[in-house]
Amino acid sequence: MSLVVYLAAAVFGLSGLLLFRRPRTVVRDPLALSTCVAIGLGTLVFVCSAPLTLAAVNDLTGIPNFGAPLTYGMLSAYSCSLLILLINWRGGPRERVRRMVLRSIVGYGLLVVAIVVLFALADARTERLRDLDTYYANTPYMREMILLYLLGHSAAMLVMCVLCVKWGREVTGLLRLGLRLILASSVLDLAGFQLTKYTAVVARWRGHDLDVLSTDVAPPMASLAALVCSAGFVLPRLLPPALAHWRGLSDHRRLNPLWSLVRSVSLTSPRPPASWWQLPQERLHWREVAIHDALLALAPYFDDRVRERARDAALRAGRSPHEARLVSEAAMLADAARRAAAGEEPFDKPSSYRLHATEVSGTDGLVELARALDRSAAATAVREGTVKASHGWTHG
Repeated sequence: MSLVVYLAAAVFGLSGLLLFRRPRTVVRDPLALSTCVAIGLGTLVFVCSAPLTLAAVNDLTGIPNFGAPLTYGMLSAYSCSLLILLINWRGGPRERVRRMVLRSIVGYGLLVVAIVVLFALADARTERLRDLDTYYANTPYMREMILLYLLGHSAAMLVMCVLCVKWGREVTGLLRLGLRLILASSVLDLAGFQLTKYTAVVARWRGHDLDVLSTDVAPPMASLAALVCSAGFVLPRLLPPALAHWRGLSDHRRLNPLWSLVRSVSLTSPRPPASWWQLPQERLHWREVAIHDALLALAPYFDDRVRERARDAALRAGRSPHEARLVSEAAMLADAARRAAAGEEPFDKPSSYRLHATEVSGTDGLVELARALDRSAAATAVREGTVKASHGWTHG
């Protein structure tokens, strides 16, 4: 059981570290800070609730079951942090947000104090690491403490469900996806963790034994709910940059035909640092700079006649005007790169033609040019292979 709980804590905490990768930015952003605090407290709840941790805390303090109010207090603080996170996520007038946050802190602060006081008044001398809720379900003060922490957590989850349903109608895209994941986690927590806990405790009140619900069903359901909840908070913030890096990696690869052609003349642009861990967008930026530098260096070698012949041929073949332009630019660029590599002199009167890739922002124009070059190279290879095969058949 401890291994499963520790694994859930590790995965839960990792999502917080991903958001906390820039501490200065996080501290200045209430939403990012409240997200990291909520995930951090959730991680501590899992760590504290593991039987190995409970035994260590009890031994360290010398107080049997001291780990119980510690875990329940952490769980109450986690519930409060979730509400504060949703308040910051929703936003609004600063005074209103501050007032709602303060109310949440006061309410759950009193709940934590009540949990500690009730534990101090109770007689809980027998250490229970896995079934404390049901073992002490009929013990004075412990009974109230258990019921109080469950009600505090249930209130937070119910509020989250209501807010997620309400706000989910007002937002779109990744934010709506995040709210749906949080809603799913809240329902999972209510049905899988709290309902099983309530059922097992009430069964003890009535003289029945359904402890298996509390000891074997509730903990993994709580772990699953927390992981889904963390995904709901993290995905809207991490998925956009992740997708941007994925597109950067794809564009970097698609620029290979163009880069292979012009890299020998890209002499003045700064070279990227040789770091394997460099992010895809950074690599793409360096390649864009180098390619544009090479295109500028090759401009004096542009032959308008080559371009016009290739454009006319493409139009006769049924290509659209835009496709014909890309094909003609690829042919002109390949010719310019060949003559520059051979050491030929540039034209005395350079062409004033501007490539499509230099007229549009971003990498789309360069990617289109690279694709046209790749297709031209493939077509040339097919033609050369056909000619060689034809000659071989004739001589045969």
